[in-house]
Amino acid sequence: MSLAIDVAGLNKSFGDKHVVQDLAIQVGEGRICGFLGPNGSGKTTTLRMLCGLLTPDSGHGSCLGFDILTQADQIKRRTGYMTQRFSLYEDLTIAENLEFTARVYGLDRRRERVDASLDHLGLASRRDQLAGTLSGGWKQRLALATATLHEPQLLLLDEPTAGVDPKARRTFWDEIHDLAAQGLTVLVSTHYMDEAERCHEIAYISDGRLIARGTAQEVVESAHLITFHGEGPGVDRLAHELAGKPGVESVAPFGAALHVSGTDRAALEAAIKPWRRAPYRWEEVPPTLEDVFIHLMGQAQDNAG
Repeated sequence: MSLAIDVAGLNKSFGDKHVVQDLAIQVGEGRICGFLGPNGSGKTTTLRMLCGLLTPDSGHGSCLGFDILTQADQIKRRTGYMTQRFSLYEDLTIAENLEFTARVYGLDRRRERVDASLDHLGLASRRDQLAGTLSGGWKQRLALATATLHEPQLLLLDEPTAGVDPKARRTFWDEIHDLAAQGLTVLVSTHYMDEAERCHEIAYISDGRLIARGTAQEVVESAHLITFHGEGPGVDRLAHELAGKPGVESVAPFGAALHVSGTDRAALEAAIKPWRRAPYRWEEVPPTLEDVFIHLMGQAQDNAG
């Protein structure tokens, strides 16, 4: 598989804060890679280095076959970037925003491209509506239309669905998969586990370091995590009792149920033993991706300490 992204040893500091540390990542052409990690872990900084908006302090590699250090302008022209916050002109109409973007990129057939984009994303009937009056879901559609108007080869999405409803999120992801099927490579940062599971592969970073990589199933399996699912009246209130006990690495309420996880089976079973009686019911279940990420966050914090 040809690689759209192939970088290694990326480092970036701001003052005395080392935001990205020796990061390496590869993404094949036409793949959707989920980029995950806690707030402040270096995801946005990495995205900006990949598309040429920031220059790494050190490191090497390529995006779309161009050197990230010396050919950033070539990468920018072939990359679409959708930021966390809506960054278009709110006092311009939908069509005017797209026309402005077409001019910035020096595109030919501007009117034709704008009309096609409006039709494709279902925005044609709203072309004369001011961007600032759109709901979150429609702003998201406009931002995606703008990011893909110049037909990029790489699309970088920074938490693109934050604050939009589930239906809009599903529609957005259907569109992302359609674009990937046409050969577009996508690197998307997200905090939603259901979105991570829709990616072809995921990369998890913490404190600027890559700590897990692979498909969702591979990341779950590589964690070697054991999870017990508890049910019963008030079982979720046992979280405080179990947290911090030997062998218990994470305790997470799931509605009225409880997930208790760790990597030491004997210690974990000993921790829940006092409550393995009626009215509680416990069974071992496969860990979820969320269980694994809570585990990874805990590991990263322990290593940092």
